[in-house]
Amino acid sequence: MNQVHKLLNVSPMSLLLKGSTSQHIVPQLARSGIFAARNYSELRRPPPLRPEPIVETFSATSRPRPYYAKHPPTRELPRIKKRWPLIASALILGVGTWAAFMAYVTNQEKISSSVVRQIMRSVRDDARLKEVVGDAIRPQPEWWLNGDPVIHGKISQLQGNVDVSFRIKGSKGFGTLYFTSIRKDKGLPFTILRFKVICDDGTIVFVDSKPA
Repeated sequence: MNQVHKLLNVSPMSLLLKGSTSQHIVPQLARSGIFAARNYSELRRPPPLRPEPIVETFSATSRPRPYYAKHPPTRELPRIKKRWPLIASALILGVGTWAAFMAYVTNQEKISSSVVRQIMRSVRDDARLKEVVGDAIRPQPEWWLNGDPVIHGKISQLQGNVDVSFRIKGSKGFGTLYFTSIRKDKGLPFTILRFKVICDDGTIVFVDSKPA
């Protein structure tokens, strides 16, 4: 203890008078090397007491909250456009176009056939028909066929059946020509069953001609 007093260069009485404590002495002793091997540390103060959390208990499961505070406004669903009318229209258009094309091709074949050419030669040479419809007898052209006539009926020389009708015109009037001819057996000539012109004024002219 005297050694400590000498090192500190203070007397015991002065320490008591000054009220020195370990807080003043320990640092000086540590600098002097006496208590260098010891570690002095203050004890941590205990943390303050915290109030326990309030635990809320329920007697049953909770009810889910509504997603919308208010009922959302009702809105009609978009109407899906039906595609079948468009498909049906395209199908009808395609079929109609194909049918018109086939009718045009068939009519052109009838116009260029030898039967129609022979019929027109016989009509132009008939004197009685010239008196009724006039000269320059020819098939009546149609504007929607680019000036070609419409030949109704069927021409089938291989099967031995020809039945056609079409409009004709002359310098005096118009009329409808009807021609029917059949072949009874293969290799035999055609037999004319009907060859006449019904004029628009009601006059009927029977055309005399050789078998076509």
